[in-house]
Amino acid sequence: MEYQTILYDVTDGVAVITLNRADKMNALTTQMRAELAHAVTQGGKEARVVVLTGAGRAFCSGQDLGDRATAASVDLERTLRDEYQPMLRAIVNCPVPTVAAVNGPAAGAGANLALACDVVFAADSAYFMQAFSRIGLIPDAGGTYVLPRTMGTAKAMGAALFADKISARQADEWGMIWQAVSDADFDAHWRAKAAHLAKGPTASYAAAKEVIRGSWNNTLEEQLAFEAREQGKCGKSRDFKEGVLAFTEKRAASFEGR
Repeated sequence: MEYQTILYDVTDGVAVITLNRADKMNALTTQMRAELAHAVTQGGKEARVVVLTGAGRAFCSGQDLGDRATAASVDLERTLRDEYQPMLRAIVNCPVPTVAAVNGPAAGAGANLALACDVVFAADSAYFMQAFSRIGLIPDAGGTYVLPRTMGTAKAMGAALFADKISARQADEWGMIWQAVSDADFDAHWRAKAAHLAKGPTASYAAAKEVIRGSWNNTLEEQLAFEAREQGKCGKSRDFKEGVLAFTEKRAASFEGR
């Protein structure tokens, strides 16, 4: 696929996907959603970590309400089913860690695009906003799933009903994201963290993603059995042997990954 709304680069095992409609605050269009789904899938094959970030001053302002391809049909159920869901599944099911580097405002579906990633870093000047109620809608793009699981039902409900801005620091304190970072350090910080993940045991990362996400559907006994099965697989890997050996030899491990 030839990308027109995003940038895609793979360097040293890190695939960086940049939403590239800076003049529109990287608002999502039908084309961009298709390109994102394709790029994330490609990154899962070519790289050891996938990063989503935005060009210009915003991460993503959500749905582009002026997108002609979307405006041609007011069937939002179809849009979510046929366009948003494939993009979100590509992120959630990506076999390598996914990182959102939220460089600026993330609103509506743009906020939930970021929150679909495994790890979210946000610059101090960034914010998140569930803007849907301002136009008579409910949070979508997975928002109703991820918000109560990260910040609790009470705060998720307030975010949905009031559509207030949630600062990066608030999001950090509430457990909505992994980390808020000063603007001055932001770019260097997420790049260093992405490089760290790219050098890590990516097979065990994939197992951790599966087990943690699967825990919501299991009883304690089911989860303990699931955890034991996956740990058994990790324990038979070259990376486990290398990790133990590197620890005893007091050196950095050289992980093979998936």
